[in-house]
Amino acid sequence: MKTIHALLAAALGALALAAPAAAADRSPEPHQFSFDGPFGSYDRAAVQRGFQVYMEVCSACHGMEHMRFRHLGDRGGPFEEVPIGGEMVRFDNPNDNPVVMAIAAEYMIDGEPDEFGDVNERPRIPADPFPYPYDNVQQGRAANAGAYPPDLSVITKARYGGAEYIRSLMLGYDYEPPADLELRAGNYYNPYMYGSVIAMPPQLQDGLISYEDGTEATAEQMAEDVAHFFAWASDPHMESRKSMGLMVMIYLIILAGLLFATYRQVWSKIEH
Repeated sequence: MKTIHALLAAALGALALAAPAAAADRSPEPHQFSFDGPFGSYDRAAVQRGFQVYMEVCSACHGMEHMRFRHLGDRGGPFEEVPIGGEMVRFDNPNDNPVVMAIAAEYMIDGEPDEFGDVNERPRIPADPFPYPYDNVQQGRAANAGAYPPDLSVITKARYGGAEYIRSLMLGYDYEPPADLELRAGNYYNPYMYGSVIAMPPQLQDGLISYEDGTEATAEQMAEDVAHFFAWASDPHMESRKSMGLMVMIYLIILAGLLFATYRQVWSKIEH
């Protein structure tokens, strides 16, 4: 029994020592996003800009294996409505959305083997997945000094702080590391990262890209937009869920009122 107690004490002690190393030095900076709160919704322009940031900056190292191009044109997606002939048009089938088709066609993918067994590349279609930067984990680690870039499909659901964490992390490279922290070559100090050490170098700088809508591409703007895009990708049906929840609450309130009125009507004729 003493041996078991000693082993438990040693295990708890090891966990206590390991816990601080796994934590971040700072909590994500508070930031108000348009989708916050029970009545919040996604800013379509911000999601579109965030998609541009992902494809031009983040996709070189990070994949989104759960995303297909057609998701961009789904109900509630950033390209659900597209301008055609001076009007905004919505397509019931996102595979027929010309903007989504044009975006997908910018990227190539291996097609089916021909009669000789040769595989030729073809432009992607809306049903195809987003391009993935690496063929396997080993290739990803070899290209990033042993650190494999995580998939970003549901990153805001997988990290404490969600979109605020992503925004803070992307802007968190300007802090001086503690004097007792040793950084190996290829590592960077970021107080918002778990463990405060990150292998990804700073990615955003003012003017890095040119937004198609003319918005000034400051580092802070890009960080907010890409966090907005990842929030949508992680929870694309948030708006419909909130809308359904609101209708259910209204229904329950009306039902409660009718039940209370019925109760009063029934028991009003009975002496107490």
